[in-house]
Amino acid sequence: MRITSLINILVCALLSGSGLCHAQDGDALKLWYRQPAGAWTQALPVGNGRLAAMVFGTVGKEHIQLNEDTIWSGEKRDRSNPEAPQSLAQIRRLLMEGHPAQAQALADKTMISIPRALPVYETLGDLWLDFGSGPDATDYRRELDLDTGIVTVRYTAGGVHYVRDVFASTPASHCLIVRLTADKPGSISFQATISRSADASTESAPGRLIMTGQALPKRAAGENNTGVRFRSEVKAAVSGGKMESSGGHLDVSGADSVTLTIVAETEIREKDLAAACARDLAAASRAYEALRSEHIADHRHFFRRVHLELPVDASVRALPTNERLARVQKGEIDNDLFALYFQYGRYLLIASSRPGSMAANLQGKWNDSLTPAWGSKYTININTEMNYWPAETCNLPELTEPLFDLIDAAREDGRRMARFYYGAGGFVLHHNTDLWGDAVPIDGAQFGIWPMGGAWLSLHLAEHYDFTRDRKFLAQRAYPVMKEAAQFFLDYLVDDGKGHLVTGPSLSPENTYRTASGERAVLTMGPTMDTEILQQFFGRLIEASNILKIDPDFRAKVEAARAKLNPLKIGRWGQIQEWPEDYDEVEPGHRHISHLFALFPGDLITPHKTPELATAARATIERRLANGGGGTGWSRAWIINFWTRLADGEKAYQNLTALLARSTLPNLFDNHPPFQIDGNFGGTAAIAEMLIQSEAGELQFLPALPKAWSHGEVTGLRARGGLEVDVKWNDGLPATATLRPTVDGVHVLRPPSGSRIRAVRDGGQSIRLQPGAGSGAPLTVKAGHVYAIQFERGGG
Repeated sequence: MRITSLINILVCALLSGSGLCHAQDGDALKLWYRQPAGAWTQALPVGNGRLAAMVFGTVGKEHIQLNEDTIWSGEKRDRSNPEAPQSLAQIRRLLMEGHPAQAQALADKTMISIPRALPVYETLGDLWLDFGSGPDATDYRRELDLDTGIVTVRYTAGGVHYVRDVFASTPASHCLIVRLTADKPGSISFQATISRSADASTESAPGRLIMTGQALPKRAAGENNTGVRFRSEVKAAVSGGKMESSGGHLDVSGADSVTLTIVAETEIREKDLAAACARDLAAASRAYEALRSEHIADHRHFFRRVHLELPVDASVRALPTNERLARVQKGEIDNDLFALYFQYGRYLLIASSRPGSMAANLQGKWNDSLTPAWGSKYTININTEMNYWPAETCNLPELTEPLFDLIDAAREDGRRMARFYYGAGGFVLHHNTDLWGDAVPIDGAQFGIWPMGGAWLSLHLAEHYDFTRDRKFLAQRAYPVMKEAAQFFLDYLVDDGKGHLVTGPSLSPENTYRTASGERAVLTMGPTMDTEILQQFFGRLIEASNILKIDPDFRAKVEAARAKLNPLKIGRWGQIQEWPEDYDEVEPGHRHISHLFALFPGDLITPHKTPELATAARATIERRLANGGGGTGWSRAWIINFWTRLADGEKAYQNLTALLARSTLPNLFDNHPPFQIDGNFGGTAAIAEMLIQSEAGELQFLPALPKAWSHGEVTGLRARGGLEVDVKWNDGLPATATLRPTVDGVHVLRPPSGSRIRAVRDGGQSIRLQPGAGSGAPLTVKAGHVYAIQFERGGG
């Protein structure tokens, strides 16, 4: 162990007092390892939204796997099934008459897209730096510094100390930078190559490597043999020594230092790929220190907005990340690892979703395959939405812009699908989309016949407004999309014969029910999740219309439709029913828990306002878990969020521990299995929800704090209504909080049980709250002011 690490541990221990390290040492925000990555899931990610990479850190032959966010197989084309319009009425009739298997078979034949699958997101390729054989390395360390967004590899070999730095710059034309240095002049020699396993060719030019190719389909039956054309270039700037390039490789010998700049462009954004790459390389042709400094400043603009401290054992923090994870997997306690995991989730969103980039997909932007699991697409029946759960609460609101761009891109095909398939206005999205915004139902009726993707995604626009209170955004971007999504449902909903409006044909995502006769089925009319989404979505549309004082006639239609939606039902197990009838699940521990949408991310079920439904929601979760639920990382992350809304900090903590212990890979990527990034983002959002909640018109402090987090502090979280919130706690109760409103408003403050508000100050002025402040008191705030809150023991 280095002397500096020992000093950091001692300083942290002295300052911690009760176990909380306020002076974070150098490893507090680092993932680090004593060995190179032996597999892709051990490599470390960097990204700038458009270009991403995984760094292995191998001493003799560095491997950096590359991605560019628009490299997709396939093309934009009409994928609609020509039989769909004629079959819709018959499918609905079969479902209403109790013949779901027949309805499903017909839907599978007549409604699923042609071809049945969408294009997939493919890897760009691999950069290899072959340093040759040499003396064994010592003092090896590989790390990702979340605070700088830089991966660093350090080691000593032959008496020379080598350092490699890798980062993905947004300011420098979205390039990837690799910096190689040594503490002895003339010590750097290597051969660089760039490659792809298929559909690409490489060549060399003076000081550069060039790879061109096309992302052709690999196993998509019926897909035309076409895909996105791309070009990537690697440019070397060498100090000392010499450089030669020929035969598709670049050779450097005897250099003091080397800076490699990697760029990539595709025909999605550019017409002349060679000219675009030349432009990008020219923009990055500056001194390395300037590139590094501007990258760090850009990264910290987002990353440093939120700070989290949890109880820490300094000796455990000093361990490599894989060893810390292994301890948790063995049942050991490492609360500080949760803080690192939280900030890692924020880092991953910064690295995978930037204004102007594509939205984060199933793997964020990190994919090493030409045939990734589930196509590494946009699965919008939970996964894409989960990717953006932490964006608002964790103070990264600008990073939602690519998601909103994705919705805009999909509306064109969504309008066509609404008209052709359903004879409806507005736009509709099903359970997946892609680079081109395809809106068709895919994969099979048991997956694809789910028309709720547009409504759920549109709720993210409403959430963005709720957190920012940006009326211009609401009027110009959010409301037009929401209105168009709502129009589809006004045309699409049908009467169930009992006075209610229902969706259908539809399903409860990916789950199967068993009828009283023993028949297994997926399709139904009016599954619970659809109703919950529409209740939430229609409510937000009505609210937006009122705020903007527009469309009273349209609003009235939405209000009338909302009033006719089915109420939530409680089944014989005491659970929220998943379907209109109280069917049994074929798989009681199913990974999707879609019928609790109203609990999270919705807010229609709360312990305070709907206690009976909250009790049923608890029974639903417990039944799922008792039957083996939560087996995938993203499902476990969703469960944690459920427990936070039920104000059960201990259950939230147990499941957060399970997320790391059972569904987290050595580089802290989430494991479905295989890797999916949604669990990272869902887990990060859950940690924020454990500390601050602001749904249902209240600002709740520490609503789901576990006993294990007895002391701590968080700064910079965001709450609905345009608030930035800090809170510090001791002995499991809040001590102080700070509110920084960006707009005027009124917020109902709710401390946790056992605590009450003692004082609120606006600068030097004391504010008197109404009697009964401990159980929820309204506070009127002004934009730009800072409100300091002090708590004391007491209350319920």
